[in-house]
Amino acid sequence: MQQLRCGTAAGTMLLAVLLLVISAARAHNITKLLAKHPEFSTFNDYLTTTHLAPEINRRTTITVCAVDNSAMSDLLAKKLSIYSIKHTLSLHVLLDYYGAKKLHQITNGTALVATMFQTTGAAPGASGFVNITNLKGGKVGFALQDSDAIDAMFVKSVEEAPYNISVIHISKILPSEVAEAPTPSPSEMNLIGLMSAHGCKVFADALQASDAAKVFQENAIGGLTIFCPVDDAFKAFLPKYKNLTAAGKISLLEYHGLPVYMSMSMLKSNNGVMNTLATDGASKYDFVVQNDGEVVTIQTKVVTAKVTSTLLDEQPVAIYTINKVLKPIELFKASPTLSPSPAPAPEEEKPADAPKPHSRRHKGTTTPAADSPDDSPSDEDSADKTADDTGSAARLDGCRFVSAGISGLAALLLL
Repeated sequence: MQQLRCGTAAGTMLLAVLLLVISAARAHNITKLLAKHPEFSTFNDYLTTTHLAPEINRRTTITVCAVDNSAMSDLLAKKLSIYSIKHTLSLHVLLDYYGAKKLHQITNGTALVATMFQTTGAAPGASGFVNITNLKGGKVGFALQDSDAIDAMFVKSVEEAPYNISVIHISKILPSEVAEAPTPSPSEMNLIGLMSAHGCKVFADALQASDAAKVFQENAIGGLTIFCPVDDAFKAFLPKYKNLTAAGKISLLEYHGLPVYMSMSMLKSNNGVMNTLATDGASKYDFVVQNDGEVVTIQTKVVTAKVTSTLLDEQPVAIYTINKVLKPIELFKASPTLSPSPAPAPEEEKPADAPKPHSRRHKGTTTPAADSPDDSPSDEDSADKTADDTGSAARLDGCRFVSAGISGLAALLLL
């Protein structure tokens, strides 16, 4: 039995190590990849400054079209805002894998690929797509969807992890008037309009009709994170919302905002209790942010909601959609599944004269005396027991040795 337990434990640990190694092999860090190539240092710095790097790292099957320091100088000479630079660089992140081999073997010689800019909601129409075209002489050109000419050329492959991430060097920045257009400052940002246009209209309408809208707008200057329930979720919640007092409605809406900016990577690395815009001294109105891999959840004492998408992530404002309305314990009853389990009912007392249970015995048998010499272990039995104990200890030490070996192997593989 001890051998079976040891084998099972070792097998489980080995499986965990293999999963850990596979996970580590799939993970990538764009900042570290580019750090090995100083000619892309400026491009790399702005991936960090604009918070694009964490977004790239959490995606798989992706291609980063890097430009060298000279090409970045041309972009920076335009004196764009940090938000416009982020939009421009997000055009250089393709949402598909294109290594050098695949670039030269495109079906029908051309491919239309979505970029990270297309996912921001700031790219009208197809302005967030890039055309990749095979040209004569083994060359590969890149152009925006609405461009009549080739905007940049493939230079070389920089880093490749097949079908996970490819970093390629292109000759210059892809020019886009849409991406480079001036963006409003946080205080001028139309938060209501942005949420209304991206699946949170019911929540946005409730916010606009409330005094809470002013609180959200004022916090956008110093830092703000909004979790807006999608239309279906808030629409189903409307009857309960309408039954709240005016103060309760404001508190519920403010409960969906944090008074700080939290990017997706920050949400994943800062799990725990967080205060909201509704927090006011004794009125806690807080919740717990928790992640399981790529899934981020918001846990109140009443409901658990999941973050489903990113509407905006431009410091100092981030807006995420969630699949449920956040219900604070201050306004709603706790979920039964989260309530403490009731204590077990006390056992019934047995009557004093109830007969005591007795063991069944064959007629004529007697209970042997405790100190009967026939029941004392023989020397042979003692020897067998000692041998068993020694064998068990040896197997336990062997099990520990196997576990230590597997742990050491994991450490070496992950160096």
